[in-house]
This record gives sequence, structure tokens and C-alpha cells, in this order.
Amino acid sequence: MRYALGIEYDGTDFRGWQRLGDGSASLQGALEAALSFVAGHPLDVVCAGRTDSGVHGRCQVVHFDSHAERSEYAWLMGTATRLPRSMTVRWVQPVPEDFHARFAARARRYRYRILNRRVRPALDARFVAWERLLLDANAMHTAAQLLLGEHDFSAFRSSQCQAAHARRDLQQLDVTRHDDEVHVSVQANAFLHHMVRNLVGSLLPIGRGEKPMSWMRELLDGRDRSLAGPTAAPQGLLFIGPLYPAHWGLPAEVTL
Repeated sequence: MRYALGIEYDGTDFRGWQRLGDGSASLQGALEAALSFVAGHPLDVVCAGRTDSGVHGRCQVVHFDSHAERSEYAWLMGTATRLPRSMTVRWVQPVPEDFHARFAARARRYRYRILNRRVRPALDARFVAWERLLLDANAMHTAAQLLLGEHDFSAFRSSQCQAAHARRDLQQLDVTRHDDEVHVSVQANAFLHHMVRNLVGSLLPIGRGEKPMSWMRELLDGRDRSLAGPTAAPQGLLFIGPLYPAHWGLPAEVTL
């Protein structure tokens, strides 16, 4: 039987989502170990979107297959108790055999939090990036709108990206201020490696007044990663989760 599962995690102490051959801590490895214990046999999981080292997840969605006869409650609570404290299971439910956590998703959403004040964070240091210079969130938002739509995002693609091409449909890129925080909310059909952090890294010089708003479009059209801003710090990035068509019957938070 195939199951879909939603998890949240603090990615600070992990080397990212993907299980690594050197045995270092990964979110995938921790989840598979917990699920395998509950199932009584080894199993693998497939996620909606891999996150980098230090990046967090609000509702990552995975699917896995198991012949073990377990109730949804057993999968939920049994797995949660075997996970590190920085991970937990939000929900689990059976799904049709043709459901695929990655390929069935129609969009993915991220939010990047920037603490914009003179002094560094303490309590939220694991979950926000820090910028001491005052940012013009309105200028950043206006510049961000120049990127909406389907384009080649090579200028915002990591050199380690393994995607077959750089064309993505950027559906939302909003920059808003909330007291001393600036939030960048992003939605696309899919993302390239480091794409969100590279977008943020290029919006920051605009927010500081170092670059004009038109610079974002120049970067997009130029398709040259070396001309864009640096990759923003990972701790400010949160994977909100994927979105699926309603016919899969998943919880509202991951349904279109």
C-alpha cells in the first residue's frame, strides 16, 4: 500500500534532505529509519522537493510503500516517537498507487525571513537571516514582479544544479515588511537548486539601494549566474510545502 505523509522540521542540524553515502545526518535518512522501525522492514521515501542544509520545512510531503498492516495512528505516532526532536509527523494517509509526491505536485511554496535591524538575532537565530542595513521592501517587491511568469532562470541557478533545463514558471514573488522583519514569499511550479536563496541574494542589493529595480530583469535576461547577487543564508528559508490537485484528497494545507 502507498501512503502520503506530511512532516515539519528544523533543518539546522541536518546536511539537507537527501540521504548521503557518508552517513551524515539527513532528513531523509532520519525519516526512513523511523518509518522502517514502525513497518518492521526497510523502506524508502520520495519527497515533494529536496531542501538544502540548514533549510526548514513546514509541511514537506513524502510518499512510501509498505506491505505492513498498520493503522494511520500507528504510522503517525510510532514514526513521530522515533524521530529527532527537530522533526515531527503532521499527518499520514493512504493514497492511490499512482500518487507521486514529486511528480503529482503542481506548485511549491517557500518563505524567506530577514530580520532587518541593527543587532543580530538570538532567540530566532536558527530561523531568520540577518540584515543590519535598512531594506526598502517596496523596492524589492517592485523589482521582484519583473520576474513573474515562465522564464529561463539560469541567473539564479546553482552551478551544482542537476535539472535538465532552467525554465520555471514563477507564480508569486512577494516582498513584505512586518515590523523589523522582511518576508519574501515565493511560489513556482518547481525550483532550481538554490533558486530561492539566489533570488533573495539578488533582491537584497536593491533593498539596500545599491542596485536599481531594473537590475533584476537585466539578470534574468542575461542568464549569467556570476553577475547576480550571492546566495542568501540558508537559515532564513522555510519550505511551506507543495500543492496538489484536489482529487488526491490530501489535507487542505497542501491542496490547490
